[in-house]
Amino acid sequence: MRYVSTRGQAPRLSFDDVLLAGLARDGGLYLPEEWPTLSPEELAGFAGRPYAEVAAAVMRPFLAESCAAEALDDLTARAYSSFARTGTCPLVQLDEGRWLLELFHGPTLAFKDVALQLLGELFDHVLARRGERITIVGATSGDTGSAAIEACRDRERVDIFILHPKGRVSEVQRRQMTTVEAANVHNIAVEGTFDDCQALVKAMFNDPAFRDQQRLAAVNSINFARILAQIVYYVTAAVALGAPHRRVAFSVPTGNFGNVFAGYAAKRMGLPVERLIVGSNSNDILTRFFETGAMEAQGVIPTLSPSMDIQVSSNFERLLFDLLDGDGAAVAREMERFKQSGRFAVERSRLERALETFSGARYDDARTRAEIARVRRETGLLVDPHSAIGIAAGRELHGKSDVPLISLATAHPAKFPDAVEAATGERPALPERLADLYERPERCTALPNDLAEVEAYVRAHSRAGERAPSA
Repeated sequence: MRYVSTRGQAPRLSFDDVLLAGLARDGGLYLPEEWPTLSPEELAGFAGRPYAEVAAAVMRPFLAESCAAEALDDLTARAYSSFARTGTCPLVQLDEGRWLLELFHGPTLAFKDVALQLLGELFDHVLARRGERITIVGATSGDTGSAAIEACRDRERVDIFILHPKGRVSEVQRRQMTTVEAANVHNIAVEGTFDDCQALVKAMFNDPAFRDQQRLAAVNSINFARILAQIVYYVTAAVALGAPHRRVAFSVPTGNFGNVFAGYAAKRMGLPVERLIVGSNSNDILTRFFETGAMEAQGVIPTLSPSMDIQVSSNFERLLFDLLDGDGAAVAREMERFKQSGRFAVERSRLERALETFSGARYDDARTRAEIARVRRETGLLVDPHSAIGIAAGRELHGKSDVPLISLATAHPAKFPDAVEAATGERPALPERLADLYERPERCTALPNDLAEVEAYVRAHSRAGERAPSA
């Protein structure tokens, strides 16, 4: 199994090299040369098996030449042992034919834990075998940062630097990052938006001298290993509702397109996915693309669902690669056009191919609050603003189809207590293990939206030049 860049000019890499590289040298994102296929017999055989076992089975073909392949069963077992629910990612029925996939039972109460707990184990294993050390830099709109920090804290071979937009994440999200007492963890509050943070991370990866000197690695969903780990919960949820003998549809709240792309990858592997519905907030660049075929950035609008306050959906490049028939040069041209002008468009025939699988809907804060209230009133469940958008988009676009619809619940309601309380009059409580979160001291450095200053800070605090400990 080899991996290629969406922009066609970077070397083909093995899984271990992709894991540690994150972003390709040509600025593209890695994808497998070919998607492994899950046969109907294999899918049926997953029914009733523990989540960690299914994860290892789904992922194993992608790690064919990895030094972690033989240890994969142990790595997945360790990664998911910290989840609060036995099923890891349980399904809850909303009403007839509609289900909620709860992805927030990990240590930081967000779906990012599902991938990042495993990513931390993979980093540790591969780096120990190689005797190397890495510096992780990542950008977060809220949940990726805390999940990545929790996965990488206290790991001897890893330093982690997480950039978040100052004042644009919820207090719970911020504190989950800034209250971690680990010497290898560094929080940076950037004066700007999430897109600014993401641009700084990409710029660091596109600075060859800095990248090599600091041994940069990525935990954002630009890292294909994260997409790979997320494919698993699409498979387990679909199988629980009758796949491969029954088709399913998914509704996904998304801003960066990584979560829903994992569903697309599962479909490419043979999962019978009828439709992938994209739920957007007022930052509706993805919904507008599926309506018009044009990807056009506008100003970022702060909303109740800050993890989706994004106008540059990095993972969309992976779908664009498919829509442009794997033409890396064409992808590079469109991405350069987007970088220069904030806009690109695809031909109608290519858009129609995308619409065979995808559709999108948008919800402003007023409609999001109304959906949180409706879900509480009609089901008794409290849901966070992101999950509410996914549920609403599914109700609007799936209609009365007899195909079961699974909406993804991406965060615990207690991560956004103000929004939930405003909509329902009830303030969700943090789980007991986080009950003292507001009392813990914080550690964070505020920096301007300036590449040179951010790079100087990373250079001053990383251990990249030190000798890595022996395995």
